[in-house]
Amino acid sequence: MSVVIQVLERADEELRYPTIAELQSVKNFLATGAQRVRIAAVLAESEDKIVKKATTELFRIHPDYISPGGNAYGQKQRNQCLRDFTWYIRLVTYGVLAGDKEPIEQIGIIGAREMYNSLGVPLVGMADAVRALKNASLALLSKEDADTAEPYFDYIVQALS
Repeated sequence: MSVVIQVLERADEELRYPTIAELQSVKNFLATGAQRVRIAAVLAESEDKIVKKATTELFRIHPDYISPGGNAYGQKQRNQCLRDFTWYIRLVTYGVLAGDKEPIEQIGIIGAREMYNSLGVPLVGMADAVRALKNASLALLSKEDADTAEPYFDYIVQALS
């Protein structure tokens, strides 16, 4: 949920106008809007490049995943992994755009651990995959933009660890 929505909901729950401090937090949030949109655009436009680089890194770390019997062995299983990779990039863009980790929590993390456990997908591998996505993504961003995006990747890694 964005800072704007948080401020409005809090004020409405208390039947009051937003405070000066709350309005300042909205102002600060809006001032970073262009940066947040820029980051989301780079990640969206570079999805294929990010996934390709992250896939190479992940399967270098875990070659057993693409060996016979591995979770990503065969085209169908590998495609499912790549689909999940793109999903995590989208989750990061949602968090960046909202300036909050709540969309990641609500849309993507709740139940992810249980789903992967039920499918026999190693969580360490998913955490490593998101780390690889983070590395590939941050390499495309300026230092300032990377510093803004990094906590959203880290949040997902922590949730999967």
